[in-house]
Amino acid sequence: MREHDKLAARMPSRLGILLSIIALLVLNGCAPQLVDPGPLRWTPELYPTHFATRDGLSLPYRSWPTKDEKPKAILVALHGFNDYSAFFEDPATFMQPHGITSYAYDQRGFGGSGFRGRWFENARYRMDARDFTQLIADQHPGVPLYILGESMGGAVAMTMLSEQDAPWVTGAILSAPAVWGRESMPWAQSALLWLSAHTIPGVPMSGRGLKIQPSDNIKMLIALGRDPLIIKGTRVDAINGLVDLMDDALAASRTFRARSLILYGGRDEIVKAGPTRMMFDRLPEDSKDKRQIAIYPKAYHMLLRDLDAETVWTDIIAWTESPDARLPSGADKRAQEFLSSSQ
Repeated sequence: MREHDKLAARMPSRLGILLSIIALLVLNGCAPQLVDPGPLRWTPELYPTHFATRDGLSLPYRSWPTKDEKPKAILVALHGFNDYSAFFEDPATFMQPHGITSYAYDQRGFGGSGFRGRWFENARYRMDARDFTQLIADQHPGVPLYILGESMGGAVAMTMLSEQDAPWVTGAILSAPAVWGRESMPWAQSALLWLSAHTIPGVPMSGRGLKIQPSDNIKMLIALGRDPLIIKGTRVDAINGLVDLMDDALAASRTFRARSLILYGGRDEIVKAGPTRMMFDRLPEDSKDKRQIAIYPKAYHMLLRDLDAETVWTDIIAWTESPDARLPSGADKRAQEFLSSSQ
């Protein structure tokens, strides 16, 4: 038998061995490892430095109060994947003189919270958002409260408001919401994620070499790279959990009727235009008059921290003051062009 024939003969057996190994790994419980913090035994409480959750976790939070006795509006900001509450420092500081008090907490598994780098079932992220916003609303009776979510935080806000009654939330501000679910992924990418999550769930992955630019603010990106609270190596099962959340967010777009301002950058290389248009197309027609979509052609995924971020911050302030009016930047006028274009 010639050498290449011998090699060909051995290939099926090697493939079978590989498949057997994968099967054994799966059968032996090698699967995405979600954190189970335990039962919901406690009443959520707000302390000066942290938020105590229903299941006993302690989540640090930051606040940026206005000097006014009574703020014009409250923003509760939810950070993105691998980030933490400090992401809102500059926007919050900019908005303070305009009468807006802001809060942001470290979502479970991120920043200074416990179980750093680990993922929980998605319902717990929604539970935290609901409880925290209610506690903040109780501290500011009669003041409009908006939940602002960036990327992953936007997905949490969308799913929370779509499935739960939260009358204390006046509206939502979604900045590049994470809606890149499996439905809009190439099948090979989705299959590889499933295989990795069920064979090497605890292996950390890095985004190095992907050549993705999240912002044009290079100074800010360098600072994030040096920040010890920013997660640099992400466990495979955490990535899988994020994709599960994005699946939920894309599905929730069909029932998302909250008053909302949705922000998106034309140069977003992380949550690309395809899944974002899919989300926009699915938003309920009967709540169209409660939505404002703002497109910034030169902005990136982290448009709240881009070099031209003040334009976005100014639009947010204007929207909280008059949600039915045109935005100062004119970004709302570009929405129809974006939605009708193809990619």
